[in-house]
Amino acid sequence: MKKWLCGVGGVLAALVAGAAQAETITMWARSDDSTFMPKLVDAFNKSQSLHKVELQIVPVNELVQKYAVAAAGGSAPDALSLDLIYTPAFAAAGQLKDLTDIAKSMPYFEALSKAHLSVGTYQDHIYGMPFSADGSVLIWNKKLFKAAGLDPDKGPTTWAEIRHDAEKVNALGGGVRGFYFSGNCGGCNIFTFTPLIWASGGDIFADNGRKATLDTPQMRDAIAFYQEMVKGGLVPAGAQTDTGANFFAAFATGKIGLTPSGSFAIGALNSQFHDLDYGVTYLPGKDGGWSSFAGGDNFVVSKSTTKMEAVKAFLAYAYSLDGQTLLAHNGSLPVRQDIAKEALKGLDTRYLVAADAMAHGRTPYSTVFNDLINSANGPWNTMLNKAFFGDPDTIAPTVRNAQDAMQSIIDTAP
Repeated sequence: MKKWLCGVGGVLAALVAGAAQAETITMWARSDDSTFMPKLVDAFNKSQSLHKVELQIVPVNELVQKYAVAAAGGSAPDALSLDLIYTPAFAAAGQLKDLTDIAKSMPYFEALSKAHLSVGTYQDHIYGMPFSADGSVLIWNKKLFKAAGLDPDKGPTTWAEIRHDAEKVNALGGGVRGFYFSGNCGGCNIFTFTPLIWASGGDIFADNGRKATLDTPQMRDAIAFYQEMVKGGLVPAGAQTDTGANFFAAFATGKIGLTPSGSFAIGALNSQFHDLDYGVTYLPGKDGGWSSFAGGDNFVVSKSTTKMEAVKAFLAYAYSLDGQTLLAHNGSLPVRQDIAKEALKGLDTRYLVAADAMAHGRTPYSTVFNDLINSANGPWNTMLNKAFFGDPDTIAPTVRNAQDAMQSIIDTAP
């Protein structure tokens, strides 16, 4: 009898398993994710035989527009690895599936990146799940620090220390400059400049992105800090027109003392510039403290998809220790904080600083982020480029004009 019952149990288990319908989902990801997305998808597809993912890598500058057109025309992929700052816009447009129940049913929900979830939430519903991550940090050239008489193992912790260290390095001459930033890149500066303001007690938006808050002492002080370094000759002249092409490349030359960057720089420097000895620390506030921009992608699902079992299976794999480790070893910081250290085990310890920065970082919330921030002619980039490379008396009016322009765009948005 016992053997017979066991046999029945096995048959029932097989029937239940057979009842589960195999699903294949289509997924898009931006080309910035090409170091880890194909590997993650391949690992998932090999991890089980029921569900599959078909991945398409889309050029980073085309993905948002391509997805908007596809979603409007009914040909969107089932899922998408989306630059997290665009999640509110697509959620507001009604193009994403509500993932609230799925998210909150996960036993590790509270350990998922809070910044990713903050922009993944629209009207108290979750439409974007944390997927890949990057954090903004400050990096410095240890060789140049040592040559300048600075402690090569000690990064600056205030704006005054940044300028002091930059001046010391700059004095080395021979084409060496103390500091670098991409002065005509809105996306670069939202990632690396805004943390200076956050860490000093300011912000750029309030009320879930419905109010611009640029015109503050913290913003004016931060702009003056950069402007003074420019006027002091600490920043190469090419920074003024750099739209992001040298965001990483300038530091990689070995001729820059300090630069704000992202955790992606760690892998790039380690693999391509073996002789460059560098340190990683947090982006500080004016008088101390620190902050970070939590960047990366959210996992979103097109509202039209019906293949939710495959979606849930893929998310479960991505959030598993195997998935988080694979991501961590191929260019993305973990988004599950409870297993982050384990996922990063064996990697360069500088990743731990970046992971901590991201975990405690922030992400601006706006349904019109592209118009406000990323647009080359938008109020954010226009303000910073004019003020960074202008005179002290231009800072206040430039900030006020940008504040008014931002609020106008916000108020007239659909």
